[in-house]
Amino acid sequence: MFRPLPLDQAASLPLWRQPVALLFLMAAAMPIAFATWSALLNNFVIEAAQFDGSDIGWLHTVREIPGFLAVGVIAIIIFVREQVLALVSLILLGVATAVTAWFPTMGGLLTITMLSSIGFHYYETVNQSLQLQWLKKDRAPQMLGWLLAAGSGATLLAYGVIVLLWEPLALTYNTVYMLAGGTTAAIALIAFFAYPQFEAPHPQTKKMILRRRYWLYYALQFMSGARRQIFVVFAGFMMVEKFGFKVNEIAALYMITLLANIVFGPLIGKAVHLFGERKALAFEYVGLTLVFLAYGGLYYFGWGVVLAAALYLIDNLFFALALALKTYFQKIADPGDIAPTAAVAFTINHIAAVFLPAALGYLWLLNPAAVFWLASAMALVSLALALMIPRHPEPGHETVFSRFAAAPAE
Repeated sequence: MFRPLPLDQAASLPLWRQPVALLFLMAAAMPIAFATWSALLNNFVIEAAQFDGSDIGWLHTVREIPGFLAVGVIAIIIFVREQVLALVSLILLGVATAVTAWFPTMGGLLTITMLSSIGFHYYETVNQSLQLQWLKKDRAPQMLGWLLAAGSGATLLAYGVIVLLWEPLALTYNTVYMLAGGTTAAIALIAFFAYPQFEAPHPQTKKMILRRRYWLYYALQFMSGARRQIFVVFAGFMMVEKFGFKVNEIAALYMITLLANIVFGPLIGKAVHLFGERKALAFEYVGLTLVFLAYGGLYYFGWGVVLAAALYLIDNLFFALALALKTYFQKIADPGDIAPTAAVAFTINHIAAVFLPAALGYLWLLNPAAVFWLASAMALVSLALALMIPRHPEPGHETVFSRFAAAPAE
């Protein structure tokens, strides 16, 4: 069970015990806790802790600190296998989510959020590394799309319980958090003992790596983290604060977005495979620019709740195209760089996340529309960067400028 099994021998195992099956199981387990936490969070902090825009900004700033420190994964995997770290992190996420409602104060929520965030961010860092090591390059976009769909399906089930049973059974925040977090922890614990320790063919470098030729990937990760924070922190908060969405209504909105991800996730993966990372990311950033402009209009011009819900759905679909960023790196990376660069990239992704939510929380109090218009400007910067990706990225051809750098001097 704990003896390493080379990846090329895993095909002899039953289908449910193969590496891809474990990736699907983890993809389903993580959002049961995290997405449930997110769905209830805005209502919980407003009702139980009387949060305002500044408070929610500080909460998310604290939540992103472990993401900024994700580079610490490199030190941990010297002693702990990535697969083990991923499952232990899932258990921590599940347990911390389960007890969230026990701490309905600012200090308590900051503490328990920090613990759940360590589990979430360390899991995500290692999971991205495992995906890129275990999936073949020619199948990675499609498989990442299916993994997105699997996670959405599991979350859909959790949200369905909230929507259908929240009012009829008079569910409480504590009950739902306990069930969701406990389920994630239990699945991770079972997976820990049920699966062999898979050994990828390329040993991973166990030190921090910053390579000049990965600069475009780093820049795209930085902008992605900054831009996404605005959506994660303030889009859902707007639904509750401005439009008065109840818990079951927020969950219903999330369910619609999940259904869209289940349907379109595999198609998005196929589109990335067919059209390439540059076109996929450019399409995403153009769309996000327009969506964030429209978000600002909701406040500035007083547009209605139906448009707000539609924008939220469209926003999620555009963000799903971010899987192209993973496959871009997979194509340009040295095989042994995947794990350390995943940790470094996660830290870069969270640089802005450490200060942006708190800072924008104060801007939110003054002008909520300006927060979304700032995100629109960030999407335009991301678009400019995405256009630097070559049609067929590979080592030595990481950007459209690589050919000029490699050209012999005349």
